[in-house]
Amino acid sequence: MALSDPIGDMLTRIRNAQLRRRDTVATPASTLRGRVLDVLQSEGFIRGYSESTTDNGLAQYDIELKYSDNTPVIRTIERVSRPGRRVYVSVKTIPPVANGLGVSILSTSKGVMADHEARSQNLGGEVLCRVF
Repeated sequence: MALSDPIGDMLTRIRNAQLRRRDTVATPASTLRGRVLDVLQSEGFIRGYSESTTDNGLAQYDIELKYSDNTPVIRTIERVSRPGRRVYVSVKTIPPVANGLGVSILSTSKGVMADHEARSQNLGGEVLCRVF
């Protein structure tokens, strides 16, 4: 079955796995998903991820979730720009997330990056998701 929103699917898998207190969760691999996971790892929301293959030869990412005192580090992870409603922002209108405690992940012309990095490089783009 084809997915119309692969990023939304990955975020939902992470959210559901944390509700069940899982240590790892698997999601199909793609370049965009990998870039979003890179940002989540560099911002300290996940421990890391590795690429593996399923039994039928498809590539997947195994995401290691992060917990602090048995509570998930990611309190809220939500999709902002969806296939039915794309959300674009300029560098001046990038909203702060949780008064600076969270991050927005943006897809810019220079790649996928966190909101503070986009501000420092003077770039706007599509807001993929918000995490805090």
